[in-house]
Amino acid sequence: MSFISRFRAEPTVPDSSPTPRRRLRPIAGRILTALAAVLVYVALVVPETILRHPDGAFVPGAFLRIPLEAIFCGAAVLALPARWRKPVAALFGAGIAVVTILKICNMGFRTVLGRRFNPILDWPLFGDGYNALTETDGRGRANLAVAAAILLAVALLVLLTLAAVRLAGVLARHARPARRALVGLSAVWIALAMSGVALFPNAPIASDSAAALAKSTVRQVPAALRDQRQFAEAWRNDRYRDTAPADLVAGLAGKDVIIGVVESYGRSVLEEPKMSAVLDPVLHAGDAKLAAAGFHTRTGWLTSSTFGGGSWLAHATLQSGLWINSQQRYRQLTGTDRLTITGAFQKAGWRTVGVEPGNTVDWPEAMFYGYDTVYDSRNMGYRGPRFGWSRMPDQYTIATFQRNEYGKPHRPLMAELTLTSSHEPWTDVPEMLGWDQIGDGKVYGPMATGQPRSVLWQDPEKTRHQYAKSVAYSVDSLVSWAQNYGDRNLVLVIFGDHQPMTIASGANASHDIPITVVAKDRTVLDRIAGWGWKPGLKPAPDAPIWRMDQFRDRFFAAFGRQPAVAMAHPR
Repeated sequence: MSFISRFRAEPTVPDSSPTPRRRLRPIAGRILTALAAVLVYVALVVPETILRHPDGAFVPGAFLRIPLEAIFCGAAVLALPARWRKPVAALFGAGIAVVTILKICNMGFRTVLGRRFNPILDWPLFGDGYNALTETDGRGRANLAVAAAILLAVALLVLLTLAAVRLAGVLARHARPARRALVGLSAVWIALAMSGVALFPNAPIASDSAAALAKSTVRQVPAALRDQRQFAEAWRNDRYRDTAPADLVAGLAGKDVIIGVVESYGRSVLEEPKMSAVLDPVLHAGDAKLAAAGFHTRTGWLTSSTFGGGSWLAHATLQSGLWINSQQRYRQLTGTDRLTITGAFQKAGWRTVGVEPGNTVDWPEAMFYGYDTVYDSRNMGYRGPRFGWSRMPDQYTIATFQRNEYGKPHRPLMAELTLTSSHEPWTDVPEMLGWDQIGDGKVYGPMATGQPRSVLWQDPEKTRHQYAKSVAYSVDSLVSWAQNYGDRNLVLVIFGDHQPMTIASGANASHDIPITVVAKDRTVLDRIAGWGWKPGLKPAPDAPIWRMDQFRDRFFAAFGRQPAVAMAHPR
């Protein structure tokens, strides 16, 4: 045999030493398993109220919890036949992802609107949020935010599903120690649940928050259907349905009734010391201006049906005498013939006007409310800059109303002026001008700096200062107009639609807003003497508080031909 043939015939001994890739593979697997466990754990325990901590700080204790859902899912996977483990684990993972998305929505809704997200009723609000973001930050950033939200939702669904499947496989391969661990965790969970130990408010260590959220979400479906039926009965049950409209407003015959709605004017700006330090001097000066012009005032509190946004819900509540706290109720209401305050004046012979500078398209609800004419951003002739979300300063809005309606010869007039300068983000606040300086609004050019929301909101204290300054501007605009142009027949109602979002109002703020009646004719205020409201633009802390839906009936009772009518009960 030749040397070459002998060499070829010798067997090759395989190299038993592991390659770098083989050595890294188990390490990578352990890292992936650990990441999967962390992802599922965080998704289950993250509290939806974490953003409502009083000082806004990150609290690690909020995540030190034992999730009951993890124990249940682990036990269920181990109890199933092998062929069912992977699909059931995938289902669990997708369910955890859905609950996590709901938690994120709840965080956002609690921050902006002071309540949880309702997955049955609140979908239209995402469109309104997108429009508001477009108005303040531009369409590009709004589209980017939408894309990021969609990517986050998809990522959570995919990653949590894969993570659950991976963890199920690990449990199956280590079934015996996994069962022992689950039994031990169950015992610890029960002990902690009985003791109620918590390291973060509303976040006990023995956690079942994900299951509770899923349960409450499922319950919202029949609750929404039930509410629809109950509200249909409520709007039909109107004590004034058969009363002649002229009899409901007879006490205001010959008067011009103007409702000035100040956006986001809530109780917080009147009571939080640093914000009230900005607003109080304007209110005190306003009292002096009105008194010098011969006006008298009475002010109280209402509890708004909304918080942080959804102004149209508050407008509908005040006007209709029904509690409008969801888009479903709003749509139901505006499809009915329910008598509104504006509608009563219209049917009694007043000219009715709506001034809606925030509207950019036709407003079909104008017919429901009973407006003869509506002014909006398209027909008010404004040529100046925008101020954040607000398309025009409030003083310009009021000046347009003065020029086109109040300042002309007119029959008795009823109007609602929606003022928008105090709408978030409060980045730019206009300055008061002489009424003869306003023109077409170009004079406001130097006042709009275009400061982005992202810069201002990095400083909550400065944000609250800007918010208070914007409310002061809006109220001062109305007071100045009444002082300069109001006559004996003017009856001015000033109210806030809702509290501002929590970055300005703070956590756990009430839903209360101030409401003021201003008139020269003392007989107007004599009719509301029984309301218990105090003189001045600032309500007394102990002034009566009514729900906003009670205002319509109390208004009709006070100014109607027959004032003695039983007052509103909750709806």
